[in-house]
Amino acid sequence: MKTFSSYYLWLALSIILLYSCSSTKTVPAGDALYTGAKITIKDKEESRKKRKALTKQLGPLTRPEPNQKILGIPLKLNIYNAFQAKKGPGKWIREKFGQPPVLLSSVNLNHNVQVLNNYLINKGYFNAKVEGDTTVKRKKASAEYAVTTGAQYHVQKVEFKGDSSVLQQAVRETMPKTLLKPNDPFDLQVITNERLRIDNYLKEHGFYFFNPDFILVKADTTIGKNKVDLFVTVKPTTPQDAGKVYRINDVFIFTGFNLEPGQMDTSKAGATFYKGYYVVDRRKIFKPKLFQQSMAFNPGDVYNRTDHNASISRLISMNIFKFVKNRFEVVPRTDSAQLNAFYYLTRMPKKSLRLEVNGNTKSNNLTGSNITLGWRNRNALRGGEQFAIKASAGFEVQYSGQFRGYNTFRYGIEPSFSFPRFLVPFFNFNTKGGFLPRTTITLGYDVLQRQKLYTMNSFRISYGYNWKESLEKEHELNPISINYVRPVNITPEYTDSAMHNPSLYNATDTQFIIGSNYQYTYTNVLNYKPVNGFYLNAGIDLSGNIAGLITGANVKKGDTVKMLGTPFSQYTRLHGDFRFYRKVGEKTVWANRIYAGIGLPYGNSYQLPYVKQFFSGGNNSIRAFRSRSVGPGTYEPVDKDGLLAEQPGDIKLELNTELRIPLVSILQGAVFVDAGNVWLYTDDQNKPGALFSGKFYKELAAGAGVGLRFDLSFLVLRLDLAFPIRKPWLPEGERWVINQIKWNSEWRKENLIFNLAIGYPF
Repeated sequence: MKTFSSYYLWLALSIILLYSCSSTKTVPAGDALYTGAKITIKDKEESRKKRKALTKQLGPLTRPEPNQKILGIPLKLNIYNAFQAKKGPGKWIREKFGQPPVLLSSVNLNHNVQVLNNYLINKGYFNAKVEGDTTVKRKKASAEYAVTTGAQYHVQKVEFKGDSSVLQQAVRETMPKTLLKPNDPFDLQVITNERLRIDNYLKEHGFYFFNPDFILVKADTTIGKNKVDLFVTVKPTTPQDAGKVYRINDVFIFTGFNLEPGQMDTSKAGATFYKGYYVVDRRKIFKPKLFQQSMAFNPGDVYNRTDHNASISRLISMNIFKFVKNRFEVVPRTDSAQLNAFYYLTRMPKKSLRLEVNGNTKSNNLTGSNITLGWRNRNALRGGEQFAIKASAGFEVQYSGQFRGYNTFRYGIEPSFSFPRFLVPFFNFNTKGGFLPRTTITLGYDVLQRQKLYTMNSFRISYGYNWKESLEKEHELNPISINYVRPVNITPEYTDSAMHNPSLYNATDTQFIIGSNYQYTYTNVLNYKPVNGFYLNAGIDLSGNIAGLITGANVKKGDTVKMLGTPFSQYTRLHGDFRFYRKVGEKTVWANRIYAGIGLPYGNSYQLPYVKQFFSGGNNSIRAFRSRSVGPGTYEPVDKDGLLAEQPGDIKLELNTELRIPLVSILQGAVFVDAGNVWLYTDDQNKPGALFSGKFYKELAAGAGVGLRFDLSFLVLRLDLAFPIRKPWLPEGERWVINQIKWNSEWRKENLIFNLAIGYPF
């Protein structure tokens, strides 16, 4: 207790020190601490809204920036001032966490005035005037900039002018999609973007040597009434080569390019010609067909940037080349405009061995680890095929508490064979774009052993395709997906528990799933940085439909059909995961998720197989409830917090919202609310209240909480503390439990749920 109290005393003293330490302590004599700049727009002709927006745009342009503040406190500056030791721990703390004072002497007032004035001119305020001054008070200084904008010029008309050359005609073809619009304010950034847009168009139509700088936009400001006419044309000094449309002549692919100086072999000798491509592969490591499938360019095509980038991307996506380098060379002829294309490929090691070890902890105090050993052979059959095999083993244990001795062990093996193309009988087709399609055959065998309860064996096989339309859109189709699960040992203890909770029998049923599945993913959020965007993952899973149609199986009529001595599962399962991200501050994100799923058993099945059912609760679900413990419906199991508390359902709805707020450096804070539940599709007399009905919205569980995220770029460590605010198993009218929150030890023990996880929840 003494140590605990001393710690908090030391912490309190440190905080007092940081608050009380003078921020001007280390400011040299004759200088002052620079506290920032203030922008004042003097024009009253502009609307208040426009003046406010312009002030916000101008503010970040001044330099230098003042010392960083957290909650209004220059914490880093105070740390720098508090630790002035020239060596030892104090020096390390100051250099690592401190920040020296930003001084008035570092402010170049005239330069800032010029920067602000240039920005205003670029925004169409051609008569703008900026004046700057400084104010010093008690060794603290600020800068003030008075801005007189004058009237903003607007575009009156836009014309694309030029002669009848091929280049000028191509530029004029872009006019219908111009970014320059009459009545819009004059904006130099829009003009810059327009030049880039025209350049992109020309690059897609063979003008390989064209450059955005060759586009000239003339502005006529003499027409009066604060108007400007814009004339788009090509500079007369544009090089001759920039006006030519180039075609692809020969394509050379060097498969053994070495980046080390003196070892680069770029000789064309010994090249193999295959369907228009020259493949330089003296060791015959690859089949030439691989590159004909991978290249987006065909000899004779007009050059375009999309195919250029797609070819590089497709070569990289094969995962057999470490580096891909490309260049184009003009064919030395005068009668045509042609390019030879050269691709230099640096191979990855053909074979690799990978070891992964991870640890995990759950809200029910189970701690575990998993180890995976994988071996991979890239280019197994000389056509970019990848053969991989991985073996894994893991465990979850609790050293004390009610689950002690009920340890879980998992181990398995999974070989897979992947081809960088579609393997479809009797058909030969490919995709366009920057990603090669992939066909994968996977086998798997897993063992799950829950000590004192049961042991399950699982066999699986799948044959499927994965392809991406673009960076945002991805498809996965498995025409064949088979999963066979059977128990090999069920203990009397588990059987006795199942007598009180019959749904436990489902977890150990022999299951035979034979069907197909498809899922589609779209996202314009490629990382978790503050952006506006959304994510969608939706899919359908079918099982036993062909077999059910052939056999006429109908479990409701007692016509159960078996395959390999086991009734096959027949169902349709749909799911959708929609996420929406909204940037509400410079680095603050409001993240939302809606998850909905439904499984419809029919024919040979009266319920979904256990491995296909839905669950709710846990660190990526409703975080105020333990994993898989919510529902179904208003049903409350006898042992809802026990080891066998998993409560599956056929229907799921979940809603999540979370505000992610940056705190300091790699640390983020979060405030969240989760709601949802699962329900049964068919009535179960052993689970009253579990059936889905029109009152489902009254049966949602809900929880709230706060959390911390340590974002290390390559890894996000997440800590969440949540508590329930709505319990669906309580009588209607008593389900909201916000008024029952009491921060005493008994309430905390029953309601506070701590989640430790890797990655964001959504």
